[in-house]
Amino acid sequence: MFVRAYLRASTKEQDASRAKADLEAFAKERGLRIAATYLENESGASLARPELFRLLSDCQPGDILLIEQVDRLSRLNTADWERLKDEIRQRRVRIVALDLPTSHDMATAKEDDFTSRMLDALNGMLLDMLAAIARKDYEDRRRRQAQGITKAKEEGRYKGRPEDEGRNAAIMQMLKGGQSWNSIVAATGASRSTLARLAKRMMEEA
Repeated sequence: MFVRAYLRASTKEQDASRAKADLEAFAKERGLRIAATYLENESGASLARPELFRLLSDCQPGDILLIEQVDRLSRLNTADWERLKDEIRQRRVRIVALDLPTSHDMATAKEDDFTSRMLDALNGMLLDMLAAIARKDYEDRRRRQAQGITKAKEEGRYKGRPEDEGRNAAIMQMLKGGQSWNSIVAATGASRSTLARLAKRMMEEA
């Protein structure tokens, strides 16, 4: 059994070091060692998270996916959450979240005993509930943000985020040159949504 820590931040500016320290302390308290840590800066509302799926592909049955909070794993809509859960189920990976105390026993429970099966069923229900809450929180924040932008536009205060024209021109050159999205993200710090927008712009201008 391997423990694999997953750290997600929505932006490059967010610091995951505190969460990493908390996960390491949790594992140490239980005599466990984190075999690998996977870090990425992507939205929890998107399934386009290469590091999460690299973690899952590295897992063997019974491995632990360790996270700080359930919303680090999912702010997904219902359909995408079901797809992710199905992937986790097929690989027989245990999810342990620091903010889900009932999951803590999964870190040391034997995979084939009755207690483990009961914990798995209970955690599945609680994970669904917390994932739904995380999604609602995401949608509420997006709605409030949109309302704020609308009000600012009505009052003539909204200017929007200025485009980084130099960086975007360089990204489009990389795309034209056939570089992979992962290498462009690593080199520029741009999000995959930015790459998608620029790729669409190139197609429209072609």
